[in-house]
Amino acid sequence: MNKAWLIAALTLSACAHDERVAAAAQPALDWRRVATPADRERLSRWRIAFVEGLAQARASGHVAEIAREGKLLEPDAGIADPRPPAGDYRCRVIKLGAKGAGELAYVTYPAFDCRIADEGGISSFRKLTGSQRPIGMILDGAQKTVFVGTLVLGDEKRAIDYGRDADRDMIGAVESLGDGRWRLILPYPRYESLMDVIELVPVGKTGS
Repeated sequence: MNKAWLIAALTLSACAHDERVAAAAQPALDWRRVATPADRERLSRWRIAFVEGLAQARASGHVAEIAREGKLLEPDAGIADPRPPAGDYRCRVIKLGAKGAGELAYVTYPAFDCRIADEGGISSFRKLTGSQRPIGMILDGAQKTVFVGTLVLGDEKRAIDYGRDADRDMIGAVESLGDGRWRLILPYPRYESLMDVIELVPVGKTGS
């Protein structure tokens, strides 16, 4: 079944040096058939998470930093197509909003290493470095290009199967910014923030 194949592909991509998964014969996957009901609902509230996260960040004194990011942090600036091509990327993570008291409402990290690979008709995404590393598949939908995956932590070598642990499940939208950059927006991640925005800049290109 499609969902079982995706889970196997996630696990293989987490540990394989050759990024290709034997998926050429697999039919196109609709993300709605793969995502859990909780994740489908979470993605439906992406704009609420984005706006609330920005409001908290601005209230915490980060108006200038947000303005400098331009359309990267504008909720409606993303374009669904085209899907980012396979290759190596520099990925910069910005966390908006705080889940609990005492947590920061705006955090930005230096760029990490990420990779998008062609898995035979669909794409995989994984963050290669850092203590929190999303890994999963980029799937097409009628209106959005959707990331479905799991979170690898610390020195873990393998990804947990998607759907096995709700605290590790991730869902988001992959959007073009129209200038050779993309972003992955992850609403309501389980840890720390209300919205994670990952800027994707191909290696060799200057970011924002």
